[in-house]
Amino acid sequence: MFDAKSVAVIGASSDPDRIGGRVLRFLRESGYQGKLFPINRSGSEIQGLPAYPSILDVPEAPDQAIIVVPTSAVESALRDAIQKGVKSVVVLTAGFAEINADGRAVQDRMAAMCKAAGVRMVGPNSLGLLNVESRLFSTFSVVLYGVSPKAGNIALATQSGAFGSALYGAATLRGMGFSKIVATGNEADVDVAQAIDYLAEDPATKVIMAALESAKDGQKLRRALLKAAKAQKPVIIMKVGRSELGAAAAATHTGSLAGNDAAYDAVFAECGAYRAQSQEAMLDIAYLVSTTGHLPVNNELGVLTSSGGIGVMVADACGDSGLTMPALPETARKAMLELLPFAVAANPLDVTAQITSVKNGTVRALDVMLSNSSYGTTLAYLASAGLAPATFKTSYEQPFAELKARHPERDVVVVTLSVPEVDRELEKIGIPVFNDATRATLALGAAATIRARWSNLYEPAEAKHEAYKLGDVSTEALAKEALAEAGLPVPQDVLAINADAAVAAADAMGYPVVLKIVSPQIMHKTEVGGVVLNVKNADAVRAAHQQILDSVHVHVPDAQIDGVLVCPMIVGGTEMILGVNNDATFGPMILVGAGGVNTELYKDVSVVSAPLTQARARQAIDKVKATALLKGWRGSAPKDMDALVTAMVKLSDFAMNHPEVMSVDVNPLVVREASAAVLDAVIIKHPEAAL
Repeated sequence: MFDAKSVAVIGASSDPDRIGGRVLRFLRESGYQGKLFPINRSGSEIQGLPAYPSILDVPEAPDQAIIVVPTSAVESALRDAIQKGVKSVVVLTAGFAEINADGRAVQDRMAAMCKAAGVRMVGPNSLGLLNVESRLFSTFSVVLYGVSPKAGNIALATQSGAFGSALYGAATLRGMGFSKIVATGNEADVDVAQAIDYLAEDPATKVIMAALESAKDGQKLRRALLKAAKAQKPVIIMKVGRSELGAAAAATHTGSLAGNDAAYDAVFAECGAYRAQSQEAMLDIAYLVSTTGHLPVNNELGVLTSSGGIGVMVADACGDSGLTMPALPETARKAMLELLPFAVAANPLDVTAQITSVKNGTVRALDVMLSNSSYGTTLAYLASAGLAPATFKTSYEQPFAELKARHPERDVVVVTLSVPEVDRELEKIGIPVFNDATRATLALGAAATIRARWSNLYEPAEAKHEAYKLGDVSTEALAKEALAEAGLPVPQDVLAINADAAVAAADAMGYPVVLKIVSPQIMHKTEVGGVVLNVKNADAVRAAHQQILDSVHVHVPDAQIDGVLVCPMIVGGTEMILGVNNDATFGPMILVGAGGVNTELYKDVSVVSAPLTQARARQAIDKVKATALLKGWRGSAPKDMDALVTAMVKLSDFAMNHPEVMSVDVNPLVVREASAAVLDAVIIKHPEAAL
């Protein structure tokens, strides 16, 4: 598809400003060396090339057909192209699945035709593709009118052609070069995941940018991202659009906190990719890594500046991006003061304005930092030095080249106001140039994050399969029974159908106890007065039982009451939440976080893909701030972390064994010094699986 040696443009026009004419014009003027076959019913000459009334009339089978005819004629044009023997098609025409069901039906037939013939299709509703090195520009993007693509090592795969054009245009104006660009459009055949999979093997591509709204096959996307990571190719993703959660899933804490967008975040992290939050950030990261040729060796940053304020700004950005700024080692500090006795020999290194009095002082100071520290990257703030190219060339270019030669594995980033001439010269020796210190630091943090993720890529565990059918789980009592059977630590609660039974249960388990309403219509029991805590004797049990029934009757008069659950009153420990969200794209996702009634307020959670190993469960737990409470906060006794890890893995296995489960809340799971206990649970099945 990217290496077509001949191209037919079906719907070519003699008007170079119409879409059909624009495609042909770009191919003619790009420097593409392959054969071009304009197809138009007139059969006359088009833009100086012999034209044919049908692709069937072309004297040979083109490698690729670009289809840019009216929607009603696309299916027929595709059929002719396949009959002729093309290997790939790019359908630029819109008006298919994105419009209505009839359009989807036509699109599905087109995909089926291609699959049967072994032909790959980009589109429909696509902006096309570009192979910048071979100058194959199979697109009508107007951005090519003003911006000529520069060959480079960055690839772009995007669902949105308009966004892709804007991204490509901004990147090219910045001097960034591309290997391949593809806009997948409606993705009837080729999708972004397949494009990433291909680019992971492409020798010309070293950095991959991807833009998508959603993935039609989550596991395929996961495999593609892992393939790119294992090929040491950073993937920077712009994921837009948040899926609407089903009403049932959103009713649980987990459904709210571990929804589709959180699942994407988790999968990107597990598979070594990085999610950018803006077009600017995406370009910054790609530019940085494309220029240096590798990721930072660690997350340690050394900073040289002539402005104390800039140093503070960088330090703030480090805190936001995961970078650290270790103190300047003593050996480096002493050497620095010998070189620059007027400097503030620390990190950041403030060289003051007097640095101009020392020949090559900036680069020599950077050399001292790199030679006497473990900093993976140094950032040099040069104010507006880059605006004077002649002076910059004399004072900086050769010294910087020598510095890079001495420290090839370390990165140097320059922050300066500059002209393009200065940027290009530094980029040639692997030094990226930014005009904003915060953006440079955030890009470095993202690159260091990718490096860290590559060292801990997703390796799924083998779920322990238990062959049993999940029955009715519509109440807390039934949900707890199912989770206990799955191996989670559930206390011996008792369902009481009347007050006498509640007293008998409480007497047997010992006081104090907790009483809770049990009803398939009542999920959040405290909101209807359905819970009474710390019930200390038989009389109190009877009173609490009646109080619960009276309150529920007021708040939910038509609720089906199955009884009252009598539970042991467990005090102390740390409240956590465990949960499952069976994501429509990626399958079961497991949530762990700070639990209790304020779970959604604090949103202190971590989300990971099932199935889980003990190690991955522990890593997820460690990302939660509340984990500090488990480890012994301010002199408190450490809690049973192993019990929490085991419960999380058991819940993961439960989710894998029961695809009919849509969402699970275990909230709270109380973790004590030597045990854990499920105090409340909700399980929601997919509507079609519910009993």
